[in-house]
Amino acid sequence: MTAFPRVLQGHGTENDFVVLPDPDGTVWAGDRLDAATVRRLCERRAGLGGDGVLRLVRSAHVPDAPQVLGEDLGRCEWFMDHRNADGSYAEMCGNGIRLFLHALIAEGLLDRAACAEGVLVGTRGGPRRVGAAADGGYWVDMGPAREFGRGAAELDGRSFPGLAVSMGNPHLAALTDVDVGSLDLTTPPLFDADLFPEGVNVELVNVVEPGAHIRLRVFERGVGETRSCGTGACAAAYTALRSEGVTVGTVVVDVPGGRLSVQVTPGTTILSGPAVLVSTGTLCPEWLAA
Repeated sequence: MTAFPRVLQGHGTENDFVVLPDPDGTVWAGDRLDAATVRRLCERRAGLGGDGVLRLVRSAHVPDAPQVLGEDLGRCEWFMDHRNADGSYAEMCGNGIRLFLHALIAEGLLDRAACAEGVLVGTRGGPRRVGAAADGGYWVDMGPAREFGRGAAELDGRSFPGLAVSMGNPHLAALTDVDVGSLDLTTPPLFDADLFPEGVNVELVNVVEPGAHIRLRVFERGVGETRSCGTGACAAAYTALRSEGVTVGTVVVDVPGGRLSVQVTPGTTILSGPAVLVSTGTLCPEWLAA
């Protein structure tokens, strides 16, 4: 590892990340970016603070990229090496991948104009196409929402039935008449471990306008409550449409950190929203050696 690794900080609707530029896989190679280092980076008092870590790296330098990308490996120059704040690997993040592309552009590794039609990026949830929008934001083709059952989250002594949805990672989206702003998400919701053996992101959703506008809060596995969740917004929008008996539509999604838009079609889901870089700098030797 170099003495002064470069580091960026940014967010997508306040879902915030530590971003580590490592295009050639030389700075954080092998086990240098282990779970303990990720946890330290994400600590909000003793580290930089974040809901996770994104490493900007070419797919050729990611050991498990061939396994997760398969025949698409050659089409994905870049790989979003995403870790949750607890150090665990994450399959996919809709807010994170928008920030990932924004950081690649800001670092001069991609040209924004060339990204208008989208760039295929490797993730542990498979390849995802992400593009630069004319309004300065970004869009992501998240792939289709896939139902795989029904379950319930237990929170505040109440049961919140919901739909199990995969967006490359598992979600339980629960529509409720209880004001989501009144719920205590400092304690992890309970869920059916048989339905979600690898854990689950839990979305609590209020319908503002049927089939068109929702409000949500989310508890992310490996992180806790976050200000936003891109895959969660997609799962919640899909669930809200399904509750109206349709599977196609565009839903405005308000999260504590801002506003997203989700377009659901029979074949895929498009998430649109902002991405912002807050700072750039270097990690100091005294922190690295601690």
